[in-house]
Amino acid sequence: MRHGKKHNHLGRKTAHRHAMLSNMACSLIEHKRISTTIAKAKALRVYVEPILTKSKDDSTHNRRTTFSYLKSKEAVTELFRTIAPKIADRPGGYTRIIRTGYRLGDNAEMCLIELVDFNEVYTSGEKKTTTRRSRRGGSSATKKADAAPAAEVVEEAEVVEEVKADEAAPEAPEADATEEEKKEEE
Repeated sequence: MRHGKKHNHLGRKTAHRHAMLSNMACSLIEHKRISTTIAKAKALRVYVEPILTKSKDDSTHNRRTTFSYLKSKEAVTELFRTIAPKIADRPGGYTRIIRTGYRLGDNAEMCLIELVDFNEVYTSGEKKTTTRRSRRGGSSATKKADAAPAAEVVEEAEVVEEVKADEAAPEAPEADATEEEKKEEE
């Protein structure tokens, strides 16, 4: 009986399960995102997050410990060179599981498991800042009221340019005329 045991055996014996998780962790480190079943992804998250935490401190002992889990020199090198600097300031939660639906053959629930800091879609959306050109500042309710459609903004810009052109055009001939009058008076 498995009273209170939270470990998911994934239908495999111990050696097979450890080998599978090691291979999946190497693939995740290499590709930054892999597609698998929900059960395997949850088991992989428990397996790989302590390894990622160890990679934050680059020491010989941590490299050897990580290698004992991953059994791949390339994966260890990639982990310590590219992944560790990106996750250095993150206090945990290095992976994200995104459900993608059900597999066609056996109806198993599928998902993507990915490294959080390497997803360009989510990280680029957070850093984007917008600027507004308005005389009025205030709450979001006034921002929504002040927002005008793009066509109206373009029309207003054309009107402003026409007004500036009209103001500049009459001044130029008057200035020329006054200079000519001064020359004639002398």
